[in-house]
Amino acid sequence: MKPPFQHVYDLADLSAAGAEVAIRPKADERAALARWVGVDDVAAFEGRVSLRKLSQTRFSYDAELSAEVVQACVVTLDPVRSRIARHFSRTLHLGQGPAAAREPVLVSPGDDESPEEIASPRYDLAAPLIEELALEIDPYPRAAGVAFEPPGGDDEAEGSPFAVLKQLKKGP
Repeated sequence: MKPPFQHVYDLADLSAAGAEVAIRPKADERAALARWVGVDDVAAFEGRVSLRKLSQTRFSYDAELSAEVVQACVVTLDPVRSRIARHFSRTLHLGQGPAAAREPVLVSPGDDESPEEIASPRYDLAAPLIEELALEIDPYPRAAGVAFEPPGGDDEAEGSPFAVLKQLKKGP
């Protein structure tokens, strides 16, 4: 499935000073993003990415994500607005052809995660922002003050599966 939008940056052009990149998708891109992540609307989305060159083949990706999404309440179907703010970091490792993909990447003992292997210096800066947004969305949004009330009914009613099981448990 094609991503809703991209922001490709050539890491080969990254200077020693690094770079700051702001990512603000247009209204049609936010609409495509809403469909992509399965919400009614992405009312706002902004990513600020800070890039640093750690070596010829390693790069630091630090991002601030700010978004506002609208979803349907799972109980009432009323619109629920939620604000998502997230800071995250990744280390990118540029592989050098098929042989590099097979070679292990050394990670210092203090690292929480392994570097992300990338095949090309042309890297989509929007992809990690979209991934993090999708992970932060509440899968069961509820409007304020709304609680789920199970439908009333007698589980012991004659002919219900529970009544039948109860009869089986009692024996003949």
